[in-house]
Amino acid sequence: MTSTDTAPGTDSIRVHAPSAVLSRKDSRIIWLLLGAAFVAILNETTMGVAIPHLIGDLGITALAAQWLTTAFMLTMAVVIPISGFLLQRFTTRAVFIAAMSLFSLGTLIAFLSPGFPLLLVARVVQASGTAIMMPLLMTTLMTLVPAHSRGRMMGRVSIVMSLAPAIGPTLSGVLLDSVGWRWIFGIILPIALVALGVGARWVHNLGEPTRAPIDVLSIILSAFGFGGIVFGLSQIGAGGHGGGAAEAAADAMSTATLVISLVVGAVALGLFIWRQLLLQKNDRALLDLRVFRSLNFSLAIAQMGLLSLAFFGAITVVPLYLQSVLQISALETGLIVLPGALAMGFAGPFIGRIYDRWGTKLLLVTGSIVASGMLWTFTTFNEFTPVWAVAVAQTALSIGLALSFTPLFTASLASLQPRLYSYGSAVLGTVQQVAGAAGIALMFTILSSVSAGATADGATELAAGAAGAQAAFTIAAIVSLPLIVGAFFIRKPADQPFSAPVGH
Repeated sequence: MTSTDTAPGTDSIRVHAPSAVLSRKDSRIIWLLLGAAFVAILNETTMGVAIPHLIGDLGITALAAQWLTTAFMLTMAVVIPISGFLLQRFTTRAVFIAAMSLFSLGTLIAFLSPGFPLLLVARVVQASGTAIMMPLLMTTLMTLVPAHSRGRMMGRVSIVMSLAPAIGPTLSGVLLDSVGWRWIFGIILPIALVALGVGARWVHNLGEPTRAPIDVLSIILSAFGFGGIVFGLSQIGAGGHGGGAAEAAADAMSTATLVISLVVGAVALGLFIWRQLLLQKNDRALLDLRVFRSLNFSLAIAQMGLLSLAFFGAITVVPLYLQSVLQISALETGLIVLPGALAMGFAGPFIGRIYDRWGTKLLLVTGSIVASGMLWTFTTFNEFTPVWAVAVAQTALSIGLALSFTPLFTASLASLQPRLYSYGSAVLGTVQQVAGAAGIALMFTILSSVSAGATADGATELAAGAAGAQAAFTIAAIVSLPLIVGAFFIRKPADQPFSAPVGH
């Protein structure tokens, strides 16, 4: 079933509306996209553990090695906002083939890379494909899945988003200890190629693409806007933090880079928004901001931003606290956070069924209270906290987050007209990326600065580390408080999918 939506300045666009029952063919496409997204996220989560090995094997500095992550984040921040236009401009099949081809090519380059420069290029190519996969998955899911089953299907998306980070570090550790870092990419490459081949055969088009020309100025402004902000955030806390002349110079350089990047990013982002408001009048925007005309979408996106800031910031601090304060190994750290990740993933389908039947309030209110409560519990942790208490709190926090993520994903996109799904998915991914980067930078800076101050005041290394972790967890807990209030205002949209009137 399709509905026709003809907008000024564009050709007729046919929007696929979901049928009452998901067909086997459509279900197969969604599972394929879930698998592709799983591989992409798995690839990213394996890299954190590999950084120390890369420093030694490639003979590079820690700052250079960090660029393997920073470049990936920057590329994601630049490409994700463009993905909404790409999904409108090109066929679903073409976008999938391009995304998986880029990811596979980047993985192959990384596997064969003789040194750091080519490995850095490989990470950028990988990120270009990864950035498109999640918006493509979300848009396809919202287009194909009947409204009454979307929560259940979004629950399966949460499995992908939870299990990949849970498995990634463990898989990486096994490969690094046995066959070396190259095989992190060597294991992923054949899986990616199989997904590419199967997808090229199975994926079909979900509508007819528009013929609006791409606006080059919008791409440039988007790159400087989102890229500048993410790069600026990545520079927080990147200085020398010492008393010598070299450290002072590094601090000054880092501060200047931070300020310039954020100012350039903010100005470019403002111009990008102004440009989109002009172009969307003729349906030519790179990122259609009419998605924010939906109050429910706007509230859900704001909630997602705060949740991502607190969540990604906290999960960055937890491993550092476990290893530097509680003095446990990387393997033990992975085992401690594993139950929470598994619980978050396996709870997804059940949470989706609750959403389909009862809506958002029960899940969001409960989830925000649990997540905020656990973050406040983290603020009490010190160098004497038993490891089992951290494991229990981490698991409970993960369950609270699972109760929040699924309804937010579903309710936000379901609030939009089908022709805006791709743009909504792009906005959702962009907010997650930027808020996550802000959370990581903020928590890491607070952790480092408070720990350094405590050390200067004569505290032991363990006590100083605990003080820094407590300060970072306190900020995350404070950020989580508005989530409880916001949970009461986000609703489940009506189950009837939007059908644009002919000639609208």
